[in-house]
Amino acid sequence: GEITLRNDPRVLPFGKFLRKSKINELPQLINIMLGQMSLVGPRPMVPSQFSAYPKHARQKIASVRPGLTGVGSIIFRDEERLLDGLADPMVFYQEKISPYKAKVECWYIDHKSIRLYLGLIILTALVVISPNNKSWKYWLSGVPARDF
Repeated sequence: GEITLRNDPRVLPFGKFLRKSKINELPQLINIMLGQMSLVGPRPMVPSQFSAYPKHARQKIASVRPGLTGVGSIIFRDEERLLDGLADPMVFYQEKISPYKAKVECWYIDHKSIRLYLGLIILTALVVISPNNKSWKYWLSGVPARDF
């Protein structure tokens, strides 16, 4: 129940639309206005997923506000596609996706700048409007390479 797969029976048709369009993220704007979140930063996650990150990554990520969008959100825009058809998606998530997300979020924190912050906002808008747009690969070419 911690990861959502493509055609997950828990997600109803309207929920699929909300998830695909990212409209389901809009209530987090309230958290941003309250100062609990930032527009850009590591995505908040459930404790069990966060505890799977290496200790140094957890400490670094916990030192900044979570964000509505971030490098991980852009790179893993269609995470369900990566998990589709796997015998054990949770194992793949824990062994491949989770460590890479930790690396990517630490990269963002290490390279944080106003230019990157604004760029990630623009890239997020681009991938929401045009999900197949791969221009983010050019703009995030400094991000650690993925091995899967």
